[in-house]
Amino acid sequence: MPLLLPVKGVLPVFGENCYLAPNATIVGDVTMGDDCSIWFNAVVRGDVNSIHIGNKVNIQDGAVIHCTYQKTKTVIGNNVSIGHNAIVHGCTVHDNVLIGMGAIVMDNAEIGSHSIIAAGAVVLEGTKVEAGAIYAGVPARKIKNVPEELISGEINRIANNYLMYSSWFKEEGEGKKG
Repeated sequence: MPLLLPVKGVLPVFGENCYLAPNATIVGDVTMGDDCSIWFNAVVRGDVNSIHIGNKVNIQDGAVIHCTYQKTKTVIGNNVSIGHNAIVHGCTVHDNVLIGMGAIVMDNAEIGSHSIIAAGAVVLEGTKVEAGAIYAGVPARKIKNVPEELISGEINRIANNYLMYSSWFKEEGEGKKG
C-alpha cells in the first residue's frame, strides 16, 4: 500500500482512475486530478504548502514533488510527465510538459505549456521557461523551440504510455486509487 499521511489533519485527495505504486509516499495538502500515476519510491510532500496536480500526470520512479513553507506552492497542469528522479519544487508547470529524468525545477520557476526540460537540466529559481521551448543544461537555457513532432511524439506519447502502464498494475489489483 502507498503511504498516505495527513498533515495537520489534511489528507491527499485523488481523482478517478489514479494509480499509486505500493511504495509511493503522498502526504498532506495534495490534490490530484483524474488518470494520474505516482510511481515507485516517488514522494509528493504537501506538508509545508499545497501541491495541485492536474489530470493525466505521471510522476515517475524516485521523483520528488515539494514546496517551500509559507512561500511557494507547487502547481502541475494537465498531461505532464515528470521523469525518474526529477525534483519539482515550489514552481508552476503548465499543461503538456515533459520534465526529463533527473531534472531539477526550483522555486518560483514557471514552465510554459508544450515545453520540454531535458534530462539533468537545472531550472533555477524564478526562471520563466517560454511555452513551446526545450531547455537544457546547468543552469537550464533555451536550446530551441519544440518541433510539432516532439509534442505528439514525446510529450503526448509518454503521458499516454504511463496511463497504459498504470492499467497493467491496476489489473493486478495493486495500488488502485479512485
